[in-house]
Amino acid sequence: MNDLLASLHNIDAAYIEYRRMLSAGLKRGQQLYAKLEAEAKLIRNHEPQIIPGLLQTAEYAEAKFRSVVEFFRLPNDIDEGVSRRMARQNILYERDHRFHFIISERSLYTTVGGDEVMLGQLDRLQSMIGMPRVTLGIVPLTAEAIVVVENFMMFDDRMVKVEGHTAELTITQPREIALYGKAFDVLAGQAVTGRAARDLITAAMARRGSSL
Repeated sequence: MNDLLASLHNIDAAYIEYRRMLSAGLKRGQQLYAKLEAEAKLIRNHEPQIIPGLLQTAEYAEAKFRSVVEFFRLPNDIDEGVSRRMARQNILYERDHRFHFIISERSLYTTVGGDEVMLGQLDRLQSMIGMPRVTLGIVPLTAEAIVVVENFMMFDDRMVKVEGHTAELTITQPREIALYGKAFDVLAGQAVTGRAARDLITAAMARRGSSL
């Protein structure tokens, strides 16, 4: 019985609804991630639809937070949430951390906040390419669907955070972490970097610019 209760407790701790996690506001979620990021040496982040939080502009983050607050009817501390998210990005410049981001080409076209916000965000992505200790890969739309996986963030090889629609899942089981690592490696192998990634971003910017 004690083992069963312990297992149930672990499941409850690993599966947290956004309403509960963010009941104290957006800043709480940003604080939790900042702590995890500070403790990790290697962070791997896969995002198939939007731009990862650590690479977002303030305007992009604000628009994303606004839709989250409205959808889940959360306390409105958007300004504080944006401030904390921008502060989190300081870790990108710390020498003892490495980052590998993989996004889909789709992320370049998914609209968050309108064309002007997106142009600023795409320009920000351009500036990240070639940055020390940061790798940005973009999986082309035509890439084969070898693995179809949700957005997730890996902290070394000890934890994976997976974002669902209504809740966040924390994975600490080594064999599951290994599978996420394998999926990340497959996606990294399909992704383009450097000049090829710049070309994809430039094409997305040109399309946005023509609509203004």
